[in-house]
Amino acid sequence: MSTSRTANGSTSRTTGRPASGASARTTARPTPRSSSGRGAPDRSGAGRNTNPPAGRTGRATTAVRPTGRAPARGGAPPRPRGGAAGRGRPGDPERRQRWIMVVAALVLTVFVGRLVQVQIIQGPALAADAQEARTTRSVEIAHRGDIVDANGRVLATSVDRYTISADTLAIQGFQGGQRVDTATGRAVQDGALGIAQLLAPILDEDPAELAAKLNGDDRYVILKRNAVPEVQRAIAKLDLQAYIRTELTSRRTYPAGVVAGTLVGFVDRDQVGQGGLERAYEDVLAGTDGSVTYERGRDGVAIPGSERDATEAVPGSDVQLTIDSDVQWKAEELLDDAVSKTGAKYAMAVVEDVRTGQVLAVADSGDVDPNDRSTSAVANGSRAVKDVFEPGSTGKVVTMAAALEEGYWKPDSQFRVPYRYTTPNGESFKDSHEHPDQRLTLAGVLAHSSNTGTVQIGEKIPLDVRYDYLGKFGFGNPTGLGLPGESAGILPSQQTLAHDARTPYTILFGQGVAVNAMQATQVFSTIANGGVRVEPSLVAGTRAPDGTFTPAEAPEKQRVVSQKTADSVMRMMESVVGEEGTAANARVPGYRVAGKTGTAQMWTGSGTTYMASFIGVAPADDPRYTVSVFLRSPQSSIYGGVVAAPVFSDLMGYTLQKMDVPPSTTPFKPYALTW
Repeated sequence: MSTSRTANGSTSRTTGRPASGASARTTARPTPRSSSGRGAPDRSGAGRNTNPPAGRTGRATTAVRPTGRAPARGGAPPRPRGGAAGRGRPGDPERRQRWIMVVAALVLTVFVGRLVQVQIIQGPALAADAQEARTTRSVEIAHRGDIVDANGRVLATSVDRYTISADTLAIQGFQGGQRVDTATGRAVQDGALGIAQLLAPILDEDPAELAAKLNGDDRYVILKRNAVPEVQRAIAKLDLQAYIRTELTSRRTYPAGVVAGTLVGFVDRDQVGQGGLERAYEDVLAGTDGSVTYERGRDGVAIPGSERDATEAVPGSDVQLTIDSDVQWKAEELLDDAVSKTGAKYAMAVVEDVRTGQVLAVADSGDVDPNDRSTSAVANGSRAVKDVFEPGSTGKVVTMAAALEEGYWKPDSQFRVPYRYTTPNGESFKDSHEHPDQRLTLAGVLAHSSNTGTVQIGEKIPLDVRYDYLGKFGFGNPTGLGLPGESAGILPSQQTLAHDARTPYTILFGQGVAVNAMQATQVFSTIANGGVRVEPSLVAGTRAPDGTFTPAEAPEKQRVVSQKTADSVMRMMESVVGEEGTAANARVPGYRVAGKTGTAQMWTGSGTTYMASFIGVAPADDPRYTVSVFLRSPQSSIYGGVVAAPVFSDLMGYTLQKMDVPPSTTPFKPYALTW
């Protein structure tokens, strides 16, 4: 029930349903809503809805819905907009303030969380990354040691060079400013064009092409390698350290050129030995690089006061060889001439001091210059230690030494030597030239280089003794020079020989085994040194950066045969160079010479070829040097006494004179060659 006031001021009681027959009804007029959502009073003043204070009576009131619609019949009064009591209405400043505080709290929480993550959780790692980004390390290249010959002549050395690089990202910010190009007198432009203006004349490049290289966002672009110090100094005067860097490097050069080229070897771009002595003595020559670690800014300049850690470079030591560059040069010249005259595929030569084992020359035909890397020959190394071949008749010296040392025969022992000889097991052998039966002594068999005579001599020597002497003379073992690619040769096992019907005989005259040139030379040096084998050497010692010289370790020595046997074999080999021998072309005026020719068959994929050789010693009465000469596939003649002996004569004569060896003074007394 509600009350309402009538027009005349009286009150009447009303219920939710009007009384029947009433002539007057009280209707509440809706109140229009303003833009603010509140009701505005009716301009006419009629139908104004007024709520009296609580507890006041005597006035009729009518509940009015804010929307202006009458309440549903029998329904409860409508709830005002804005929700339950205590909530602000739309647009309420307090409500907005609460929302702003919530959002601000959320944002603050995110920032605090991120700060904790960065400063506490990731802080140490980020700090380390930042320091690493600022830290740079420059390497100070250690000076590589020189390689010098026996007389101190430089065969390999290192010179200072520079790598010129650019920071193209930093160059983008280069300002020419007040700079003037001294070459043209024009103002220097900004950016890459300006840097190119300044650098092009120094680097001898076209400015436009250089500017193209300098455009980009790379931090390291190489502009020039192996720049000489003069170029580095000119760049330093431009004061472009923030944009252009000059890094000290090293370049290996070989002043002697082709002399000992295959022997010395070469280094790669990183100055690491890749062949010959450069590789064999890498640890001695290389030294230890130094370094400088410091922090730098974005402009590449060191940050003042930052930590700096420097380690000085330790230079490598010099390696002094036993090689005499003059003898080496002469050997190479003679070999090239011999190849030209004989049509040989290639030639090799070795010169060794029989007393010390020191090698004066290891030569190959063909000009190989370590300064020129365009040919594979630079990396192939010396054939004198790499290539192997059957020694041929030079191997007969081992058989003669074993026969005399073990007492099976004497130098004057007599043999009937046919052109063809058949062993008890049915194997047949023949000499290089057809001839009637010859009556030769042991010395005569060697002087005439008879295969059939050598087989008869060797038949009396047990197989295990033959095999033992091959090993003692160095067959099947590295020589000890230590050069890369050195072959140990080929020596079949004793068990293999025992089950072979023919090879136990062929090894007596230098077939069925293989050696390199150095191994073959060692046989003769051993005989010339009184029967004592001295391990050959190429290095006399090393010299430290402070000048201290350290001699190489003393070579190993091994007695192979007695002095008496060695003297007898030397005397027998002198007859080879005599009037009745096979190597009259090997004589050296003024000196007694002992030696042996060799003509060994070589089997290739296309057939058979030959290795012609001569190995000799002089002076025979007081041995000083062994010289060996080998020619592969000569076309003019296959015989060592024809093509190799003349080269030996010239090389031995030059060596003896170069080393001031006095001529022979005692006459030669030959053994009887026939009977």
